[in-house]
Amino acid sequence: MARLSFLVLLAAAFANVCVAASSEQQVMIQDACVTHPKWSWCDCGSDTDKVHIKSIEISPDPPAPGKDLTVTVKGSADESIEDGAYADVMVKVGAIKLLQKEFDVCEEARNANASIQCPVKEGDHEVTHTVALPKEIPRAPFSVNIRGYTADDDDMVCLDLKIDFRTQRFW
Repeated sequence: MARLSFLVLLAAAFANVCVAASSEQQVMIQDACVTHPKWSWCDCGSDTDKVHIKSIEISPDPPAPGKDLTVTVKGSADESIEDGAYADVMVKVGAIKLLQKEFDVCEEARNANASIQCPVKEGDHEVTHTVALPKEIPRAPFSVNIRGYTADDDDMVCLDLKIDFRTQRFW
């Protein structure tokens, strides 16, 4: 049960932080990926998406089972994001699908007492959210796919994340 709780926490954290962002560009350019030694992310959206992710930072880096994981997302909203926005989230371990769920983005933000709430105004935003990672996380590679939509079912955001919880072996 702790493993499923972790997946729901991770998916919800990314679902509610993905509604926000800031114009400070780091390494990322549209339609590109940013890779770190144990994790990576891709803004898989198009220019017509309502939210554009500019950067994602995590702490600790790399993420560690049994520790708090703090995620900071910067990006921009091209228009106001209203109640009714939702995200389809799929979590896999390797090729095995563990979770596929639709999240109400605004409700998740309210429940998590996130620093940004709906309606999200047009413009630059930064959101930081912390989740507790259980120590029972399987030592395996995870992928999280998020497809967000506005209340009118327009494409809002597309984000693919990969996190590798396998321990590094030294030979």
